[in-house]
Amino acid sequence: MKWRILAALALAELLGLSLWFSASAVTPALAAEWELSAAAQAWLTMSVQIGFVCGALVSALLNIPDLFNARRVFAVSALGGAACNGAIPAWVDEPAGALVLRFFTGFFLAGVYPPGMKIVATWFREGRGLAIGTVVGALTLGSASPHLLKVLGSPDWRQLMYTASAASVGAALICAAMVRDGPHAATGARFNWRYAGQAFGNRGVRLTNFGYLGHQWELYAMWTWLPAFLLASFAAAGLPAAETWAAVVAFACIGVGGASCVIAGSLADRYGRTTIAIISMVASGICCLVVGPLFGMNPLLVTAACLVWGFAIIADSAQFSASVTELSDPEYLGTALTLQVCVGFALTLLTIRALPLLVEAVTWKWAFAPLALGPALGSWAMYRLRRSPAAVRLGGEGGPGASGAS
Repeated sequence: MKWRILAALALAELLGLSLWFSASAVTPALAAEWELSAAAQAWLTMSVQIGFVCGALVSALLNIPDLFNARRVFAVSALGGAACNGAIPAWVDEPAGALVLRFFTGFFLAGVYPPGMKIVATWFREGRGLAIGTVVGALTLGSASPHLLKVLGSPDWRQLMYTASAASVGAALICAAMVRDGPHAATGARFNWRYAGQAFGNRGVRLTNFGYLGHQWELYAMWTWLPAFLLASFAAAGLPAAETWAAVVAFACIGVGGASCVIAGSLADRYGRTTIAIISMVASGICCLVVGPLFGMNPLLVTAACLVWGFAIIADSAQFSASVTELSDPEYLGTALTLQVCVGFALTLLTIRALPLLVEAVTWKWAFAPLALGPALGSWAMYRLRRSPAAVRLGGEGGPGASGAS
């Protein structure tokens, strides 16, 4: 039963988050039709991110994923996001309206991603790292999909946005019809707006979130700007059809993370969440320092290095969420997960905006290097967590997942 629920949830998350993924695919078409400046294009993408952060903050302060059934929160939010996204091709013909609707699309998505992880946690006590890794892996493949659409030739942007809205409606239906709460679901939560702050008073949760911040410092800046790096590098190397190859390699480098999430989740349940998180962050931090100096070199060498980076950079992601589910108050699990993604995604706005400025200042050869600061600090936080008494509650380190997935 629980594996069927996990499969349904992974599919529902993928379909629901297609609203977010579609932003990357339609931005070039909107830029051409509406004659958008580079700044306007950036805001069109970032408006979804900002909306998500605001939605997550409101959700965490109001304890929405814990006061209300997480499945209903997921379904209602997926429908709300679908409506906002679908309104753009139906009624909007200028950037201002699109920015507002993309903001509210992101706002509703805050009710899709964290509640989905909470539902997974109610089904899996042992093997929780693998289960949440499967969900994050599905989202990773979705994040890579716009680059594949670019190669295949995406349809009219209106059709693409309608398709994304239809997919989100499908996600709501799947969650409502095929997903049930698991046997480990906690009840009895009462409204407590202070819990969002109290969660950081838990040392184990605090260290986990510091590790997650280090992870997020690097992740979305890499995912956002790797395609531009690849295009510039392949062009500098004289590779024919550089734009097509850059899109193909970007899809592969981001998409390979789907497999790494599942693999790392299984290993974390066996050998420990902090161990796998530290190994992943050390590897991705090294890639931050290595990939840039390869700029303009043999495309095969650049591709190989970026594939390793793509594999390592997301492998630890699900383990931060799994750790929070094991260390926080069970009655406020949804609030703790929502708070984690809120602060993490807020940080990504800084590095996404800063990286092109670094390219102008130090060129592509060194622009990625400052991203290594994130995994370095994240590894330190997870090392401290590993040595703390709270570590015994973590899967694979004496906790629920110590015996492996089941």
